[in-house]
Amino acid sequence: MTNSDCKTKVGLYLRVSTMDKGQETDNQLLQLRELCDRMGWEIADTYIDHESGRKGKRERGEFSRLFEDVARRKFDLVLFWSLDRFSREGIRKTINYLQQLDGYGIRFKSLTEPLLDTENELVAHIVIGVLSYLAQQEAVKISERTKAGLQRIKAQGKALGRPSKLELWRPKLLEMKAAGYSKGKMSRETGLAYNTVKRYLE
Repeated sequence: MTNSDCKTKVGLYLRVSTMDKGQETDNQLLQLRELCDRMGWEIADTYIDHESGRKGKRERGEFSRLFEDVARRKFDLVLFWSLDRFSREGIRKTINYLQQLDGYGIRFKSLTEPLLDTENELVAHIVIGVLSYLAQQEAVKISERTKAGLQRIKAQGKALGRPSKLELWRPKLLEMKAAGYSKGKMSRETGLAYNTVKRYLE
């Protein structure tokens, strides 16, 4: 087997938000390439998005293409500048992306964050485990905030969920009443039962 056969193949992912004025991918790309040269890695492809990291896979064309190539196992390692350049969709979605890489046997490495480096299999499992735990904690906090919000709404006496039929129809029925409609005519016009019209107007 030749040295070229043993070379680690790398997919470079770079992103600059359209909202970040003055930022360019040139500096990111230069340093990522320098690392590949230093390590003797072969760059299989480069993926560059000019989108917000909060946008999902569908909205980031190159990010989507990256994962299509992940499924094809086009490379052995995904190299990015930093985790927030890779994704800013929140920890749950970000960990899902990293787990997808791990599921396909693709390693990942952050140039500026030494701990986000799965070259070492033991470190890889630790990193995935820690990020999974953080994702679970975020889910718990979101659930707690949601419950607290609902309790606050209840305490303020506000109704939860969809408005009732009474809330939907009463204003219309009052308008019809003011216009001289009889209850029978209101029933025929709205499709509501006569007794329902009568009850809603009480």
